[in-house]
Amino acid sequence: MTDPDVSTADIGFTSAYDLVEGRRAGDFTSVELVSTLLHRIQTIDDCEGGLKSVLAISTDLMQQAEACDSHDATGLLHGIPVLVKDNIQAIGLPGTAGSLALAGRTVTVDAEIVSRLRKAGAIIMGSTNLSEWANIRSEKSTSGWSAVGGLTANPWNYKHSAGGSSSGSGAAVAAGLIPFAVGTETDGSIVCPASLNGVVGIKPTVGSVSTTGVIPISSSQDVPGPIARSVEDAAMLLEVLSGQTGLVDLCNNDEPLRIGVVRAWLTSDYLKTH
Repeated sequence: MTDPDVSTADIGFTSAYDLVEGRRAGDFTSVELVSTLLHRIQTIDDCEGGLKSVLAISTDLMQQAEACDSHDATGLLHGIPVLVKDNIQAIGLPGTAGSLALAGRTVTVDAEIVSRLRKAGAIIMGSTNLSEWANIRSEKSTSGWSAVGGLTANPWNYKHSAGGSSSGSGAAVAAGLIPFAVGTETDGSIVCPASLNGVVGIKPTVGSVSTTGVIPISSSQDVPGPIARSVEDAAMLLEVLSGQTGLVDLCNNDEPLRIGVVRAWLTSDYLKTH
């Protein structure tokens, strides 16, 4: 894949971890970083024949960046931009879940995970396109399409599916428009677009990340989670979303992995096919 905006590709594909270190070292300002990524979005995504992974840009984007530059870093993600799926409420974003039924409303309260991101110093860059209503509107719905945002393309091949329902989050990260993004999953909506776009997606344990302020589907399955270009970046974002520490350290742990399988919970469908 040839990057459509080569002049900004270095910054676009810098890891979130390195961006945090560079921001703290004073290598660049948050305004400079946000301006560069906004240029990538305008050049690659929000244009004729573009990717259509970003549904909206925060109305106070530059004010957020200027505020980060005006004081010393305090949070884990200070001055680093992030995109959130458009079924997650965030002040300054539409929060439509891709549906015209919610278009034009004013979001007045941040979802709990957005509040966590802001407290960690992250800049809410904008919201990502998704399969409308997180792919529950119809059995024949198209992954990656919404009435508000159109059809999200796969950055590796625009004719291929970006998956769903967190299609915009997966495609934006893969295209280097943002270091990491937040998706939501009920059944495959993070891991599917992560797989098809060649990035890392984690569906956290249900209940470990708040769903307050997220348009619901199933209380027993819904959970927001990170999408990033590396396990370390995904772990860093998950630490903020969940409030759990030590996840980044585990990425560099040399101890053997242990995987548990709860066989008592296997469904009859699984047993029939295995």
